[in-house]
Amino acid sequence: MANIILLGPPGAGKGTQAAKLVEARGMIQLSTGDMLRAARTSGTEMGRKVAAVLDAGGLVTDEIVIGLIDEQLGRTGHGGFIFDGFPRTLKQADALGELLARKGLKLDAVIELVVDDTALVGRIVNRAEEAKAAGQPVRKDDTPEVFEVRLREYYKNTAPLIGYYWATRDLVQIDGMADMPVVAVAIAKVLDKA
Repeated sequence: MANIILLGPPGAGKGTQAAKLVEARGMIQLSTGDMLRAARTSGTEMGRKVAAVLDAGGLVTDEIVIGLIDEQLGRTGHGGFIFDGFPRTLKQADALGELLARKGLKLDAVIELVVDDTALVGRIVNRAEEAKAAGQPVRKDDTPEVFEVRLREYYKNTAPLIGYYWATRDLVQIDGMADMPVVAVAIAKVLDKA
């Protein structure tokens, strides 16, 4: 069982690789967005808090997200957790570390998918064009202009985590521009050492 964080800018392939790990290793993907959507409709006390904040158009606090993760960490019978979309800031990284320690868990690796920004913009544009050609809806954030804003936000808020986890010796960098199967093999090697 391994607990990992997948880091990398939007479009780096984190979701694709997380899905492969869920299927191949029975890991549980803790996606912040998915957890918030599920909590909103759950009817629990935490769900009511989430719904109230989201319905008011506000941003969910770190405490609420940590509470949702705390609920999920009690799940058993799996191959570990993949933290996807959390942490995004140094404060959240500290909170996650404290939560894992309280639960008697540890972080086994922080895997950064290293990508070329220019090529990444091209990847996103291609994804939008492929969706159009297949008659599928195009994601609103799959335009070069919106994507570049998301990329700047990533580097401003989340990129400091790279230094943070390098200092804790948890960071492993993988070429995120490689073919998907090559990236999956590289991630598997990291997990096999954990």
